[in-house]
Amino acid sequence: MTGHARRTPRVAVLYDLGSATPNDILAGAHRLCEIVFVADFDRPGAAAARAAMLDLAEVVDVTGLDAQERLRLLADAAVDGVVTFSEYRLAETAWLAQGLGLPYHDVELIPALVDKLVQRRILAEAGVQATRCAVIGDDPAEALERVGVPAVIKPRIGAGSLHTTRVDSAEEFLATAAARPAGMEFVAEELLEGDPRVAGEFWGDYVSVESVHTPAASRQVCITGKFALAEPFRETGMLLPATLPPEATAEVLTLEAAAVRALDIAHGVTHTEIKLTSDGPRIIEVNGRLGGYVPEILRRATGINLVRVALEVALGREPRIPAPRHRGVTYQYFLTPPAVAGTLTSVSGVAELAGLPGVRNVETHAEPGRLVDWREGTQSHLGVVYGSAPDHDALRTVAESINATFRPAFASSVGAGA
Repeated sequence: MTGHARRTPRVAVLYDLGSATPNDILAGAHRLCEIVFVADFDRPGAAAARAAMLDLAEVVDVTGLDAQERLRLLADAAVDGVVTFSEYRLAETAWLAQGLGLPYHDVELIPALVDKLVQRRILAEAGVQATRCAVIGDDPAEALERVGVPAVIKPRIGAGSLHTTRVDSAEEFLATAAARPAGMEFVAEELLEGDPRVAGEFWGDYVSVESVHTPAASRQVCITGKFALAEPFRETGMLLPATLPPEATAEVLTLEAAAVRALDIAHGVTHTEIKLTSDGPRIIEVNGRLGGYVPEILRRATGINLVRVALEVALGREPRIPAPRHRGVTYQYFLTPPAVAGTLTSVSGVAELAGLPGVRNVETHAEPGRLVDWREGTQSHLGVVYGSAPDHDALRTVAESINATFRPAFASSVGAGA
């Protein structure tokens, strides 16, 4: 008796700077699918991972090709799903998925996921949340008049708090607007004032909600807690479980679900950042892809692999996602430099970090001579400490020890207000 072997499904992953490395993606695909990396090596994020991708899996090189040529190559590759873990490849992934007849975010949805102004308008029109937001054009005073101060000035399209600045006066607003980088469009938004009492005085005044969406249902996987932001808006790490009391937890989940419905998200994984204010939770932004650093901490805390889940969803499957169960507190703590722009000259304390209670691994990229610029947002950090603690009080003690132990030095610096 003879039969045909079942073909292993293939998923195309448009690769760029994002929330999963080539190794993460291959590990998530184990015994599920074959990975076909799609890479434009003119993009720095793809170029940096070129060797790893070529060593690990099949790579479709689309460098220099137009959209139709890229679509033809993927059709020839006979892929069964397409996905990206990069904010910068969402639009192209949606367009290719549509051309291939594969499930992904609708092309029409992408502006609402990547354009901060469009997303704010949709959430306001749906009655979910009205947030003052305006494009900073040739006359920044117009945006100032519409938004007021305090405010946040940020790229209209971007990720990782890149070039994101708080302004507290009209003078600061106009000076920051005048100094914004060329070639990028910026928006001004009203500042969402956090209330540190919601999550606790030591912890961040914001959280994120990780959710999975298929035509059958939207499922909220977890609320990810945060450490307090470094000036001006740089993430310093995350923790599971979060420190929210039950009432605040329910309010956060209700708001996130309302935002998902308003945006009509029906496919993939989302990462929604939510500010904890004295008037209740407020949407910071809804991201149409897996959040940065989230896969590692969630997998270590609960065993849930959201990279694998995203690949399953890309194949049109209904993933099985167990309810998270926690033993103690799992964390990632970023080695965040002060709000400077300068050259790193030395760093001390790295060896001692590994000896702190519960520390599992210390990853550093704090090489002397490295240029560090706070305007790069989350990308400016100098490493990550991975570990776990028995409870939140114990974690606070470890975090304070990390801050006291890790000491970078700079030759010269320019403060965040400059």
